[in-house]
Amino acid sequence: MLYNSLQELDKAHLVHPVSSWRGHEASGVKILKSGKGATVTDASGRQLIDGFAGLWCVNAGYGQESIVEAAAAQMRTLPYATGYFDMGAEAPIRLAAQLAERAPGDLNHVFFGLGGSDAVDSTVRFVTYYWHARGKPYRNQFISIEQGYHGSTTVGAGLTALPSFHAGFGVPWNWQHKIPSHYTYRNPVGSNPADIIAASVAALKAKVQEIGEDRVAAFYCEPIQGSGGVLVPPDGWVRAMRDTCRDMDILFIADEVITGFGRTGPLFCCEDEGIVPDFMTTAKGLTSGYIPMSATFMSDRVYNTIADSAGAAAVGHGFTYSAHPVSAAVGLEVLKLYEGGLLENGRKAGARLMAGLQSLSDHPLVGDVRGRGMLAAIELVTDKEKKTPLPASLRPATRLFDRAWEQGLIIRSFAQGVFGYAPPLCCTDADIDAIVDRTRKVLDLTLNDPEIRAEMA
Repeated sequence: MLYNSLQELDKAHLVHPVSSWRGHEASGVKILKSGKGATVTDASGRQLIDGFAGLWCVNAGYGQESIVEAAAAQMRTLPYATGYFDMGAEAPIRLAAQLAERAPGDLNHVFFGLGGSDAVDSTVRFVTYYWHARGKPYRNQFISIEQGYHGSTTVGAGLTALPSFHAGFGVPWNWQHKIPSHYTYRNPVGSNPADIIAASVAALKAKVQEIGEDRVAAFYCEPIQGSGGVLVPPDGWVRAMRDTCRDMDILFIADEVITGFGRTGPLFCCEDEGIVPDFMTTAKGLTSGYIPMSATFMSDRVYNTIADSAGAAAVGHGFTYSAHPVSAAVGLEVLKLYEGGLLENGRKAGARLMAGLQSLSDHPLVGDVRGRGMLAAIELVTDKEKKTPLPASLRPATRLFDRAWEQGLIIRSFAQGVFGYAPPLCCTDADIDAIVDRTRKVLDLTLNDPEIRAEMA
């Protein structure tokens, strides 16, 4: 009775993010009741392995009592403190200091928000202020990458380069530009890393030339493109793009909302190539999804330019819940868990995950296996030689997600027929093996679909 009641209430009142509203009304909601470790339990009592950590975010896993206690203790002591009017609280001050200590290079200044989208929006405002401060307000053009994701606010959705975030919304704006993705599996220049890097550098330079060398403010990239299908660039790609931006005096923003906090191995993915961006956006794993929070890092150079320009005047950007003490208390405890063993476990589990997924490469439907650490993808095709994607008419995103769910596995299923994986860092060997085994079962069942057989004939 309760389940049916919740189903009807959900259909009548709850607007779900990035969903077909009419489609959702027809299919109904999948209700989760509890979680422990890497396992969640639905309303019927059925257990599933969460191979996607919620939405790339429950990095520490479910049911971490120390996180709950940290939040409860802060709520009892001081549930809210504004950061306005030069006020503050202990937890966000300590969290900012600890994050700055661990961040690459001189990213010593941290602005807290609520999620990845507002972190990206904050960078747009800070970048704009920076160029005004330097007496160059005409540097107001922004570049991002096709198949990239930078949030779903009005500004962020324009930097995002996925069609579903544009259709019907009137974005991108005319000051938001794109260059092609490095997408190794389907790159027109081939799969040679040096060729892909050279092509991306040339594309960025050409776009800057097209816009005007003195008009480009910033370039945005994810160290690994997440929502575009977990697209992993060749080694050296991120550094080459950062160096190109530096040569042209363009601010480089690393969007680590997905890749941050152990997802790829180190605390921050930028460490993989030893680069220091001008801004770095984080969220998700910052609090392991237990409570909303984002952290936008800025370099000494950017911070000092803005601070010196503003002088005694306020820099007019902030949110009611910036530096929320409960979120910060959670962030401190989550950081402690990462460094107390979760990062190391994630590295070991990530190696096991990648090896397990690679073992599926010989399956007739598997065209590509890619990833780094606990962030991975399998791209399905109906013809390996031609790299023919699954036909859109089969609605592969819905079909494959539902099939995985039936097998007790939660994954991300992208529209082009790609499985995305981002399991919690706490995964055991048994958890990882179950993810791989259940994926194989989904592949086998899909191979037996008459529509798939017809495409492969």
